[in-house]
Amino acid sequence: MLLERAKSLLLLVDMQERLVPAMADAAAVTDRCGILLKSAYELGVPIFASEQYPKGLGATLPALAEFATRRMEKLEFSAYANLAIRDELKRAGQSQLILAGVEAHVCVAQTATMLRARGHEVFLVADAISSRRSDSVTLAFERLRPQGVWIVNLEQVVFECLGEAGTPEFRELSKLIR
Repeated sequence: MLLERAKSLLLLVDMQERLVPAMADAAAVTDRCGILLKSAYELGVPIFASEQYPKGLGATLPALAEFATRRMEKLEFSAYANLAIRDELKRAGQSQLILAGVEAHVCVAQTATMLRARGHEVFLVADAISSRRSDSVTLAFERLRPQGVWIVNLEQVVFECLGEAGTPEFRELSKLIR
């Protein structure tokens, strides 16, 4: 199954000011999320960002927040468990959900599980996801794969959404990945 930009929505999970610094490979994951969001923005893919208890954990990192179509607060670990976020996702109407963010084994995994159970095609961007411990990321992916969640990387997402080379979008976005 390939991603199709017309069917896709990118959900950035909890990439927040006071949470991200505690993650393994925080700088690399933040950089990859930035490339992912810029690419999605350029391709017209809607971008939602969830924020876990922003009063305590801060807002979405400013470099990422500028690309979000919608930022939404939550207390639930799963973004999909939050009724307001669930309603927004339903209104958007996309069947393919691309997930990036933190923490892989908690908020990302619970969101992916609930989305998949409701029939969505779920794609986790492995190089744009982290947890405090790297082994927690591995465990999350091992648990989610049998549920039908696709584990992909940034380049797969960008090139599948592009669909072809030789376009102005291709030339612009391929520069970001190099």
